[in-house]
Amino acid sequence: MKKPDLFIKLAQPNSKGISRWVNTSEFVGKYAMLKLGNGFDWGRKGSALEKKYIIEVDRSLTSGNGIDRIRLNGINKESRFNQNIRSDIKEALSSKPCVMLGTLGGISANMKIEVDHKDGRKEDMRVSDLQTQKLEDFQPLCKAANDFKRQKCKECKETNKRWSASVLEGFEDFPFYDGDENYTKEKGCVGCYLYDPVAYRKAFREFVKNQRG
Repeated sequence: MKKPDLFIKLAQPNSKGISRWVNTSEFVGKYAMLKLGNGFDWGRKGSALEKKYIIEVDRSLTSGNGIDRIRLNGINKESRFNQNIRSDIKEALSSKPCVMLGTLGGISANMKIEVDHKDGRKEDMRVSDLQTQKLEDFQPLCKAANDFKRQKCKECKETNKRWSASVLEGFEDFPFYDGDENYTKEKGCVGCYLYDPVAYRKAFREFVKNQRG
């Protein structure tokens, strides 16, 4: 385990990225690799930990200028989302058909399969991290479908109104498989057809079955 991940395990930040104060005296046993030498290599500016969290240090408990304790005090909102996708995920999905149109490549550039971030807002730093992103965070889309989704996600971010599948013939009564048109932090993109067409179709089948009684 890398040092930033080890510290996160020790500090246990909450969903808002805020942790307790961790005394450097706790850097023993399985956390011994966190011991600070002449510098704070794993928490300095530009480090993986600093890109993800706001880091605070306290030097007031002992004499000198050494760091006595460290805490995480929120998510670093200035962090840039890394759009890179891990090679094994790309390999697993790039050979699959588009989950929206069912196409698998072709002569036209618009049919080329692209690996898409399901969450079009790209704000989840877990998905930004190559080590923590998961296969289910992505989906195969042909270029045409991906371009369409990208535009609708952009509009959603500007208006906080999610794209409704009710514009598709036959799906008028089933605009979302979870939630409604209003984007919320709690649900995020989940429930929107564009987020996961496969999950939408599964939910639609259940909807139809229940309608028939």
